[in-house]
Amino acid sequence: MRHLFFLLTLLVSLPLAAFQSKGNLSGYVTDSKTGESIPGATVQVVELQTGAITDAQGFYTLENLPTETFTIQVSFVGYETQSKFNVVIRSGGNPDVNFELKETVSELGEIVVTANPFLKIEETPLSIQKLSREEIATYPGGNNDIAKVVQSLPGVSGSVGGFRNDIIIRGGAPNENVYYLDGIEIPNINHFATQGSAGGPVGLLNVSFFEGVTLSTSAFAAQYDNALSGVLQFDQRKGNNRDFRTNFRLSSSESALTFEGPLFKGDNEASKTSFIASARRSYLQFLFQAIDLPFLPDYWDYQYKVTHEIDEYNEILVTGVGSIDDFSINVPDEYDPEQQATLDQVPIIKQQTNTIGVSWKRRNKYGKGFSTLSLSNNRLENDFKRFEDNVNQTGLYLQNLSTEAETKFRYNRTRFRGNWTLVSTASLQFVSYDNNSLDLVNSNNFDNRISFTKYGASFQASSASADDRLKYSLGIRVDGNSFTESGNDLSKTISPRFSASYTFDTQKKWSVNASLGRYFKIPPYTILGYTEAGSLVNKNAEYIRSDHAVLGLEYLLNPSSRFTLEGFFKKYDNYPVSLSQGVSLANLGGDFSVLGNENISSTGEGRTYGMEFLYQKKFTNNYYAILAYTWYKSEFTGLDGVYRSSAWDSNHLLTFTGGYKFGNNWEISARTRYLGQTPYAPVDQAATLDNYPAIVRDYDRLGTVRLNTFNQTDIRIDKKWNFNKWTFNMFLELQNAFGQDIPNEPEYGLDRDAQGKINTPKQLVLIEDIDNSGILPSLGIVINF
Repeated sequence: MRHLFFLLTLLVSLPLAAFQSKGNLSGYVTDSKTGESIPGATVQVVELQTGAITDAQGFYTLENLPTETFTIQVSFVGYETQSKFNVVIRSGGNPDVNFELKETVSELGEIVVTANPFLKIEETPLSIQKLSREEIATYPGGNNDIAKVVQSLPGVSGSVGGFRNDIIIRGGAPNENVYYLDGIEIPNINHFATQGSAGGPVGLLNVSFFEGVTLSTSAFAAQYDNALSGVLQFDQRKGNNRDFRTNFRLSSSESALTFEGPLFKGDNEASKTSFIASARRSYLQFLFQAIDLPFLPDYWDYQYKVTHEIDEYNEILVTGVGSIDDFSINVPDEYDPEQQATLDQVPIIKQQTNTIGVSWKRRNKYGKGFSTLSLSNNRLENDFKRFEDNVNQTGLYLQNLSTEAETKFRYNRTRFRGNWTLVSTASLQFVSYDNNSLDLVNSNNFDNRISFTKYGASFQASSASADDRLKYSLGIRVDGNSFTESGNDLSKTISPRFSASYTFDTQKKWSVNASLGRYFKIPPYTILGYTEAGSLVNKNAEYIRSDHAVLGLEYLLNPSSRFTLEGFFKKYDNYPVSLSQGVSLANLGGDFSVLGNENISSTGEGRTYGMEFLYQKKFTNNYYAILAYTWYKSEFTGLDGVYRSSAWDSNHLLTFTGGYKFGNNWEISARTRYLGQTPYAPVDQAATLDNYPAIVRDYDRLGTVRLNTFNQTDIRIDKKWNFNKWTFNMFLELQNAFGQDIPNEPEYGLDRDAQGKINTPKQLVLIEDIDNSGILPSLGIVINF
């Protein structure tokens, strides 16, 4: 920290001559459907009224731009004019800003057609949000963690009061979402992930990689399987094919290095092959040890992408991401009852994840469509243990040594016929899962391995009326597997969906959007591979079903602002219910454990419904703002069939995010989140005392007790300096800037004497209320060159 302050002082004291006030911006303009280059397109800096024309490869360069923030607009005859807001010009290290233009439906002569700046596609006309690269990188309270950034989007919340990165969408469970990296599915986006679920304490994706992030919370396209609540798509940048560029980021919790550039360029102006790669290292373990916390999260992660253009019609893409995690304990020199309880109860976790994918994209001649063939593999190795004595790691009472791996083939074929876009897909997956499990609390242990295949197919047809005011899409999907008893009965997983959008006026300000759909998800492998007395007891598990109905109204206030109002309803069937605890597994997965290692019954039902209001303003006139309020109910049944409030039934979710840019490259932004009272399952004190340090919860009382409301404000201040061909950005984040008390569930530990020895007879005691009102400052730097 002292080094960062010294560096800031040094920069401020540098002579003005060292600074550079100009920068260049470049990129490519292509057809959004065919991917073909668009030569002759006009690229303009709106605020300066200066621009450039794309060359034969669709490439443009804007030179000697002031190092400020601009709106970049691209136009071409026969295409909708497109604008990108909040484009930051630096003196060095500027990533390409690329545009994909959409062809106008009808011939309108010289009339200028402007695209809606808020993403809307036929398959997903509503409940969709997209964040740009700059919005992600400078999000207040995000700490360069994409999972935390996503939690600020409308209808999205995280687990309250815990060291977690769960993504809970409109009252659904954390494991109801799927994640795609350039079309390659990745099983989770967090370090120290809860197996069978998705959340963890910190994200594993590097924000410096992203072109943008798109979240769909309803109306999923038919090509996506296993999604019940959300589809999160990460679009990675292509590495620069002309010059080498570097991004270095250092904060109080991690350091990250990203490097990109051309390969095999030779004497050519641009290469057909480019790469981008990064590695990150955690500093949290050193910080936690310095402040004497009883656990130490240590992690590495890496990410890469290589793009090779074979010819103008064929392209090969290789992408991958992985992590190495070590969650160990630290014995403080002196500790209070809270730290002692944490030391007793914290698990020992070692994890490794890896995903690699290869895609071949082939464009048809004459712009008739394209096809993509991909092969990918993902692997999770989880070493999860709990001990009666964590310090000496003796008294092992819970163990989960498991490896799950998937090898996936996907084929996607897109064709353009007249006014129709036709998308057909087929997928084949090979699954292996092995688990060496020991559970003394529930008197079960097994060592088992399963392997099976999953398969699926889909078809989607989308079109628009001649005047482009009515857009609609119809799709259908079916999935099967060779493991579960009914897995090959495809009639049980037929999932139709329909969506439509209608614009009332010729100015395209008012529109109504609607969608209906049925979606399926196979239960987690932890459920399918669970064994009792040598038998796989969950082979009768059914696909979880979710039916969605959404109706929304949108009003474009001006070219950069909009209001939306949506009503949504989700109905669940075949949800797994724990036979031992009687609770729906939809309520679990938000802790550091393993979800699904138990006998279940596919008899649970659920429902979530509510209303959502959104006001959004893109960055113009030096500021941006997002205000969203969601009211919702989330209820699930247990073995008794009675609907009860779920663990995510907070009822009220209010978020505000905004930022303002001053002169001299100063920026301040803030995020405020409010979450209503959240239910939790209280501790069963008698059962916990018998099994301590295992914590046993009373799920019969879930919904009868709630946490206090959650309210937190995060503030971020950025300052950029531009030198000759490189830039320096320093940021300060204040999480929980106003010191509001963050609610947490009551914690219990054993009664001990002044020397820390356990009193006899053993008694369970409530730990005194924990003060979570502290302000968490974070200082960091970003260097681009």
